[in-house]
Amino acid sequence: MLNFFAILLIIFIVFLLLIFKKKQFKNAINLKNLSSNKIINNKKYISKKNGFSYKQENIRYSEFEKKALRNTMFKLFQSHKDDKLKALKIAEKLADQSILPILRRGLKDIYPEVIERSAFLIRKFK
Repeated sequence: MLNFFAILLIIFIVFLLLIFKKKQFKNAINLKNLSSNKIINNKKYISKKNGFSYKQENIRYSEFEKKALRNTMFKLFQSHKDDKLKALKIAEKLADQSILPILRRGLKDIYPEVIERSAFLIRKFK
């Protein structure tokens, strides 16, 4: 009699899991989901750490992508005005608090366009 109730309880638990975790079970069975997440629909993910978006569209970057974009911005910011403006466009897309040092450096630049753009982007963080 005890075995019957144990089997009945296990069936009930499996049934509840199938109801509430249906999507996860489908994903586990589906072979297409074995590929990496970046290949599927070219989605980008963001971590909650230092995440701040002031734009209507939410472009999400992983920590690795954020670091690569910051390094690109620092390299671009060490050259001419056009490269500095490209770096500021990247900063606008990234919209993360980690770009504030680059924006502060832009406020001290000799080109007025770079100063204006940096000031505009810093204002978005207030």
